[in-house]
Formats: sequence, structure tokens, C-alpha cells
Amino acid sequence: QAQLVESGGGEVQAGDSLRLSCKSSWSIFNLDVVGWYRQAPGRQRELVASLTRAGFTNYADSVKNRFTISRNNGKNTVFLQMDSLTPEDTADYYCAIHWANDTRTYGRGTQVIVSS
Repeated sequence: QAQLVESGGGEVQAGDSLRLSCKSSWSIFNLDVVGWYRQAPGRQRELVASLTRAGFTNYADSVKNRFTISRNNGKNTVFLQMDSLTPEDTADYYCAIHWANDTRTYGRGTQVIVSS
């Protein structure tokens, strides 16, 4: 089973940037869709960004023009560049693989805290 390990989270000030990384034990070159999700305290997990093998991206409205998802196939790593962070971005962030049977594999997450 594929394993995903996220890193790069931390505590920052509003307006700062962070770059999250997700290392996959699976060859991401063969994956149709990879994504980043987040879950804030007391809220449901939500899709933040996704990236298809063909290079198409999709972003939640709340992060458009601030977050960028990308992948390095050679390093089996998916990234989430987060700019202009706000306290509303505070959450646990999870990398995910979207499988063809509509199931998901998630990593264990990395925490992001944004202070005002």
C-alpha cells in the first residue's frame, strides 16, 4: 500500500509563506490525481488543491491565487506552496492519492498554524 509522508508545516505569522512536501512510496508518475486536503479544528476535511497527471489543477476558492500545487515525479514528491497565509489557513494538512476506484490514501498530516 502506498505511504505518504508530509513535512514542512509549522507556525508562522499572517502574510508569511510555507512550502509543504509530500513524499510518496509509490511512483507518483503513474498516479492520475494527487491532492492536498486540510482539516481545521471542529471542521470537516476539505480539498485544498489537486493536480492531475496531465497537469490540470483545481483549487478551493479560499486558496486560489495564493496556493500552488506541483509535483516532482523524479523525487516522488508533491508540493503545496502557500503564500499570503491568513489565520483561516490554520489546519492539519494532508497529502492524498486519488485512486481510480474513487478511494483515497492519506498521509498522517502536518500542522500549520498562522498567527495574526
